[in-house]
Amino acid sequence: MSQTVDRALSILPLLAEGPADLGRVADRLGVHKSTALRLLRTLHEHGFVYRQSDQRYRLGARLIALAQEAMENLDVREIAHPHLVRLNEQCGHTVHLAVYEENEVLYIDKVESRYPVRMYSRIGKPVAITVAAVAKLLLADLPENERRAVVEKLDYPLYTARSTPHADGFLKELAKVREQGWATDLGGHEESINCVAAPIRGADGRVTAAMSVSAPNVVVTADELLTLLPLVRRTADAISGEYSGRTPVRHTDPVHHPEHRPEKDTV
Repeated sequence: MSQTVDRALSILPLLAEGPADLGRVADRLGVHKSTALRLLRTLHEHGFVYRQSDQRYRLGARLIALAQEAMENLDVREIAHPHLVRLNEQCGHTVHLAVYEENEVLYIDKVESRYPVRMYSRIGKPVAITVAAVAKLLLADLPENERRAVVEKLDYPLYTARSTPHADGFLKELAKVREQGWATDLGGHEESINCVAAPIRGADGRVTAAMSVSAPNVVVTADELLTLLPLVRRTADAISGEYSGRTPVRHTDPVHHPEHRPEKDTV
């Protein structure tokens, strides 16, 4: 029975490449045509494959509908949260998860810093879209025409001397972020706060969410925070793999890194 299931499932990625006739299916599986036909008929009865008028088979509508439903019901926050907690345990700093919805970038999860210095960000609150590292990643992944349209409608408040001042500058920054695959906010929103961020991608390769690590200068310098970028990117890749179904869930003990201690407590 397990061999039959294995053979039937092997047909699906073949048909994902395009319609195939009975002979091609049998050759790919290494079985007689009669065996391949039985498998195709069973899949056809369940709506997973469809027989065309030219006698070739393609993926069925029910399979596509199930895949779409599964993607819509995936909760990136639920999948990401254990990873965010482990990252927080490793570095000690504030960790955020954000998504782009209806022209806003919103925090949907947050793990607080272990240090006395805390950030005032809140789950459900929009971020400063023209400076936040997570926002840069989410906007950078938009199709070019949509990205330009969004950017040109934004206001550009000068939170600090490092804030992005206008649309042209922001478009250039987004192009850089899109090319390098990560983003920073080094004092662009608050002079004393720095942030590094990495994208979380779905099965189609598009950026579904973005995660970041943030810390104030009194805890670590911007250069020290940037040394965590490989760890942040590995965490984002692990979430992406689990969210997209490319990699199985693995539970590993966190690798503890040397902690950065604050020079003094602030409020």
